[in-house]
Amino acid sequence: MLFRSLTFFFAAAIMTSALAACQPQKAKRAACPAAMRCLEYGNGGDVSSLDPQLVTATNEAAVMRELFEGMFTDADNGDPALGVAKSWEVSPDGLTWTFHLRPEVWSDGVPVTAEDFVYAYRRILDPKTGSSYAYIVYVLKNGQTVNEGHAPPDSVGAEALDDHTLQLTLEHPAAYLPQLLKHQAFFPIPAHVVRRWGDAWVQPGHMVSNGAYTLTIWRLGDYLQIVKNPRYHDAAKVCFDRVNFYPTTDPISAERRVLRSELDVNDAIQSSRVAFLRAQPGSAPFVHTEPYLSTTYLIFNRHDPGPLRDARVRRALSMAIDRDFLARKLLRAGQVPRTAFVPLGIAGYVPDAERPQASWEPLSFAARQAEARRLLAEAGYGPARPLKLVIKTFNSPTSYLMTQSIQSDLKAVGVDASIRQEDGVVALQSFEARDFQIGTVAWIADYDDPMTYLGLMKADTGAQNYGDYNNPAFDALLDQADHEPDGAKRARILARAEQMVLDDDDVAALYTGVNSNLVSPRITGWVDNSADIHPIRDLCLNDAGGNRPKSTP
Repeated sequence: MLFRSLTFFFAAAIMTSALAACQPQKAKRAACPAAMRCLEYGNGGDVSSLDPQLVTATNEAAVMRELFEGMFTDADNGDPALGVAKSWEVSPDGLTWTFHLRPEVWSDGVPVTAEDFVYAYRRILDPKTGSSYAYIVYVLKNGQTVNEGHAPPDSVGAEALDDHTLQLTLEHPAAYLPQLLKHQAFFPIPAHVVRRWGDAWVQPGHMVSNGAYTLTIWRLGDYLQIVKNPRYHDAAKVCFDRVNFYPTTDPISAERRVLRSELDVNDAIQSSRVAFLRAQPGSAPFVHTEPYLSTTYLIFNRHDPGPLRDARVRRALSMAIDRDFLARKLLRAGQVPRTAFVPLGIAGYVPDAERPQASWEPLSFAARQAEARRLLAEAGYGPARPLKLVIKTFNSPTSYLMTQSIQSDLKAVGVDASIRQEDGVVALQSFEARDFQIGTVAWIADYDDPMTYLGLMKADTGAQNYGDYNNPAFDALLDQADHEPDGAKRARILARAEQMVLDDDDVAALYTGVNSNLVSPRITGWVDNSADIHPIRDLCLNDAGGNRPKSTP
């Protein structure tokens, strides 16, 4: 889907916490008005923006997909489904896509038109907008040229043929375009509201939307509230009248709140507790996990003038990390240790047996450590001149624990790594500003194709190419893949490109993830999937009243 601010879900299981989580406690559930159905949703961290073109984290995307709807939307299993579009045609060369819009209105009653999409695409590509996701819209003709300020916005390959017909012209064929068009970067924007309110258009009382819900309350650090949009085209099928999203940065606290019916859903489980919760009759029905299209990795700032410009140093750091320990002993929920950047399970790629991997992956961990020490010595570092680095990570206990494990691994090969924690939003801003040496990051697929990972590493990607990787040969391979119509040949080209990144040691992939959610058994319509997308408009209750807390497990 999109970039997530990284939260690592693990810690040593604390028995007193485990017992307390299943003890009867008085519920503190928000009151729900009579005759309404209300959902209480634990949504990770605070939402930092509600502008679809500026958000980057999945907890923000979870709100966006309820407020807005693109040409395509998310089915209950995360696949693309028709949204505002009722039909479409593609030209034989795959470059021209023509969409026919269903009659639809914004939540203030103003019609949604093809021009709202054109306005949105021009706006996200306008360099003044400063969207870190502008690069994903480069698939449109002249998108990159506009974003770099070399062409006017009206040259973007998006045209409103009439109010209900949108034509998109692409730079290259992209069979995965339906996957892209359900991403928030491609949502329509209410031009009449943005022009009136400017940046304040996302505030309660100003925002209008075209999705299943509308915004009513947004209190940072407290909660965000949305209510059913009566003008939504499928409003009759939307079950919940009101949804409260809560920032739940502490997964143990959130776990307790779900088990005592204060929350209906929490979007994470502390990884080391998954097995424990599954073993308890009272909590087992709440646990949902699924292999995830995600990669957790370290980023190295090659823009920094220090030692990370040396490929020997980057390789030594990567080799020194015990991925098996991280995935199998700390996380323990099904994560797969990996040295490859593109995760397992992604569509449109070479078979697993042909996947790229780090050249040193077959070595034992002891042999990797020995080679790491040798590379560092070759680069001029050792007991007389220790290598000192700072790892920047997110400000949560679990993230700190994982970084401590990495810190210990690096110390074993003679690297003095200190840890700096920052609030999630601040850390992301630091990465985008290149204010780091090493950073801990997770990337979740924006769409089900290897390009969602490999495209991050293009020299012209911008803010989200955190380490400023720049390899013209790599960029040329991605361009070749974009213009290769044969799927199998395209996959092999992309695999060559990934191997190039791995050989350059630009990132240190750690593991392929598992998504985990705590979901009350009262909730119906929840479908586990590798994208971890669960549209609230598809959820409901298995009891008539549905708003009274039940006894705690």
